Amino acid sequence: MPPKHFEIIDKKRGWNGYFKLDVYRLCHDTFDGGKSAVLEREVLERGHAVAVLPYDPVRDEVVLIEQFRPGAISVQETYPDMPVWLNEIVAGIIEAGEKPQDVAHRETIEESGCTVIGPLEYISRYYVTPGCSSETVTLYYGRVDTSDIGGIHGVKDEGEDIRVYKVSAKECFAMLQNGQLCNATATIAVQWLMLNRDRIRRETGVSVE
Repeated sequence: MPPKHFEIIDKKRGWNGYFKLDVYRLCHDTFDGGKSAVLEREVLERGHAVAVLPYDPVRDEVVLIEQFRPGAISVQETYPDMPVWLNEIVAGIIEAGEKPQDVAHRETIEESGCTVIGPLEYISRYYVTPGCSSETVTLYYGRVDTSDIGGIHGVKDEGEDIRVYKVSAKECFAMLQNGQLCNATATIAVQWLMLNRDRIRRETGVSVE
């Protein structure tokens, strides 16, 4: 298949607050070999995020966090059973001059009180919702010690109010299967752990049957 191209005809900033909204006029190649009509598309410039799955392979425990998410408020009008306080994994936005690994270490400490032991393991990088936003998430596994985990964490100046708790890996897998982890980042991370848990434990020196 030949390479595909697009052309930006015009781009302007529609909103310049905490979030940025850019308005594009563009066209692109179509699969039948032609060109699309001129399209107007709004794109949310959210920034790029980093997320970490904190897991203790010795105790076989996952660290999860729970926090209020305003974007979930209107969802309840359509799906009343969907929560506004979400069970998640650690995550944060990359600031100017930061590398993804730096964010991973910082956010793990700020949001969960954990310190990553040893090197991070890269899991994936993915688009969050590319139909309307430029945001990506770079996802890592970080080994932690869960022996003294819990409490309320987060940066008060940023309005963060984060409950930290730990569950066994099996409990975490059950949470995924029963819909308690209803966000993409936690879902992808926990599915990855389901595939890699035995390998990680063996590499840590844990006997796995």
